Amino acid sequence: MAVSVDLNSDLGEGFGPWKMGDDSGIMDHVTSINIACGFHAGDPGIMVKTAELALERGIAIGAHPGYPDLVGFGRREMGCSPEEIYSFCLYQVGALSAIVRSRGGRLQHVKAHGALYNRGAKDEAVA
Repeated sequence: MAVSVDLNSDLGEGFGPWKMGDDSGIMDHVTSINIACGFHAGDPGIMVKTAELALERGIAIGAHPGYPDLVGFGRREMGCSPEEIYSFCLYQVGALSAIVRSRGGRLQHVKAHGALYNRGAKDEAVA
């Protein structure tokens, strides 16, 4: 029986000229990534560049939506309703999906970020 391990990392968390880590270097060691979708980190240009790098290397791409909390890096609970969360997650995942599709790829998964991830772990309506 063959064993397969998916090594995953959160990437695309820079803004404009500011870089958060070495995304390209990390991609040499992972099989899938979660790209920040602009609400807790990242921006459209970073999303495009990160998606292009991943697609060039055959790395699976997932969306990494978070609360609209740039100042707190998405780590603060915001008390949003499930309906609000659905709307801003749809917006973020849709944006990244369009970017990835425009480059000939497709999203493989979605992984919530930070406080949103923690909220989904304990609130079934959010999950």
